[in-house]
Amino acid sequence: MDPFSLNSPGLVNLLASQSSQTIDLGCSEVPKPASKRKWTTKEDVVLISAWLNTSKDPIVSNEQKAAKFWKRIEEYVNASPLLIGSVPREWSQCKQRWGRVNEQVCKFVGSHEAALKEQPSGQNENDVMKAAHDIFFNDYHVSVICFPFAIKFGINRYMIV
Repeated sequence: MDPFSLNSPGLVNLLASQSSQTIDLGCSEVPKPASKRKWTTKEDVVLISAWLNTSKDPIVSNEQKAAKFWKRIEEYVNASPLLIGSVPREWSQCKQRWGRVNEQVCKFVGSHEAALKEQPSGQNENDVMKAAHDIFFNDYHVSVICFPFAIKFGINRYMIV
């Protein structure tokens, strides 16, 4: 007799002894997953500002663990007066969103650098920024809707308070 057979008396007795309650499988309601909340432009601005201020903190500097760093960003984001009345974000949400934003920022910085190299004399920073947006759109087929992508490389000019 096969000890691993489903009809083995030992296995049947073992399975029968595990549960004495009857489970009702007639329930047709399936729990719905929690809906995902999209990040607003205002939340992105606050997140980028939180990342900049937390990562450039001269007192703590780089002497912090990753979990502590993202917990500080979570506290900064949730304490922002710009987001009063919003549902608070968790540190893991901030970290995940920062990864997506940072990817776009890096691509935009590359577009800005290319625009600077092509800058003819007589153009100002606004002309370079427009050229950078055009390059970004041509390379990635996405328009830069969210202005904060320009913040990371122009910290002094675009600093968020």
